[in-house]
Amino acid sequence: MGEDNTFDRRMFLRLTGLAGAAGLTGMASATPGREPGAKADELLVGVTGTKDVKETIGLPKQAKMVHVNETLGYAAVQFPGKGNAKARENFMEAMQKKSDVKYVEENATFQSLQVPNDPRFGDQYADQQVNAPEAWDTTFGDSGVTVAVVDQGVKYDHPDLDGNMASNPGYDFVDDDSDPYPDSLADEYHGTHVAGIAAAETNNGEGVSGIGNSSIISGRALSEQGSGSTSDIADAVQWAADQGADVINLSLGGGGYTNTMKNAVSYATNNGALVVAAAGNDSGQPVSYPAAYSECLAVSALDPDETIASYSNVGSEIELAAPGTNVLSTWSDDGYRKISGTSMATPVVAGVAGLTLAAHDLTNSELRSHLKATAVDVGLPADEQGSGRVDAGNAVTTTPGSGGGGGDDGGDGGGGGGGDSTSASADGSLAGYYDDMCYNYGFSYSSPSQVVVELDGPSDADFDLYVSDGTGSCPTTSSYDYRSWTTNSQETITIDNPDTSTDLTILVDSYSGSGSYTVTITEYQ
Repeated sequence: MGEDNTFDRRMFLRLTGLAGAAGLTGMASATPGREPGAKADELLVGVTGTKDVKETIGLPKQAKMVHVNETLGYAAVQFPGKGNAKARENFMEAMQKKSDVKYVEENATFQSLQVPNDPRFGDQYADQQVNAPEAWDTTFGDSGVTVAVVDQGVKYDHPDLDGNMASNPGYDFVDDDSDPYPDSLADEYHGTHVAGIAAAETNNGEGVSGIGNSSIISGRALSEQGSGSTSDIADAVQWAADQGADVINLSLGGGGYTNTMKNAVSYATNNGALVVAAAGNDSGQPVSYPAAYSECLAVSALDPDETIASYSNVGSEIELAAPGTNVLSTWSDDGYRKISGTSMATPVVAGVAGLTLAAHDLTNSELRSHLKATAVDVGLPADEQGSGRVDAGNAVTTTPGSGGGGGDDGGDGGGGGGGDSTSASADGSLAGYYDDMCYNYGFSYSSPSQVVVELDGPSDADFDLYVSDGTGSCPTTSSYDYRSWTTNSQETITIDNPDTSTDLTILVDSYSGSGSYTVTITEYQ
């Protein structure tokens, strides 16, 4: 504990280092007969990655374990019927007292984020508004880039989608089978519409154009009613990351903050995916989850005149805006219709992200910054547009790291993503669950647009990461601004527009186990 821990670029000041008190890899199949969609009678219990999930959770006679995800380290426990309310309450209290249990929470319900109107055929405008034709002069996309649609099922034999579907189109987490096709074509159109916005076949002489010709995989996690449980969506996000998805589209929300979903998007981010999520349709209310997680790129919706859509949620988490009102796309009857919502704006951004990767070799963090650096300021407040309206032409034709989209078009709204970047790292070790280490970090740039803090720890331990921004004091496990605490030791925290008035303070904590780790910080201008 007495050694100096240094970053490659500069010394990290060590504030404290106290020793004292204080198919579907990794997934088990759902129990046969488990109802699809919302699961209000279930609790999700997260267990530290150093322990076996099933062995750690002791069940009362009124309960049964209906699902286990070993990769994300949680189990779903069901208490059927209203008569078990007291047993359910006692179980939650017991789990909260267990040192090997990281959390216990409701299996919250999420909804698709579409605003219904009178669907009708019409002309597209979204592709033109984000300048996709300019990007198409360079590339129509690359089938080697994969966009995962975690949503309702996708009608993968739609004549304007079938050419861009992956050879194995996906998995159904609602019905627990290998076919993500919609159960009811009359009712289940949302996933097909979202997929078409991002990647309907472009330049094929038929129907509409998606933003680009990326490959689509479908993780069916919402039922034909448009609802889905935390566990199904989290499993689908993990699965998409394991399939090597470059971009994961989440046109859903409304379930509130859950540790299970947070861990799922952290897992996806740590495995290289860019997670793009809808801000929500509550008419100016705060950004909903999962979009509000720092791992997710939150998208607001614009009307055709590039004003903020009346239904769109807004807030400091917004990073990009995109057309979302009356967007024409593929429909489950093999035709095309217009609907509206932040659900529609999100795959516009996901499609631009895929198209950008066809032109530039970027990590998910670099891609996120590049999309923001090349966005167009449409004159809205930062909490409505973030860095601006996503722009495919700028993103594809601008060399990453060279700054914005050129001239007055380069977005300079809140939550920006920069051109240049700088990184530094430090190594350390923790002796056990009682051990932690705190650092402060002096910024290189006067006004960085984003900072990413990454922890790479031992595979046989469970280390967590905490960050405080603008306070100058070390975070603790109960007082912090940002936290990443998955059930393993791979953690990432992304902060847009960090407060540089004081050093950034970082805590690495051992929840369980010991070993060496590396902390890496990357700043983006």
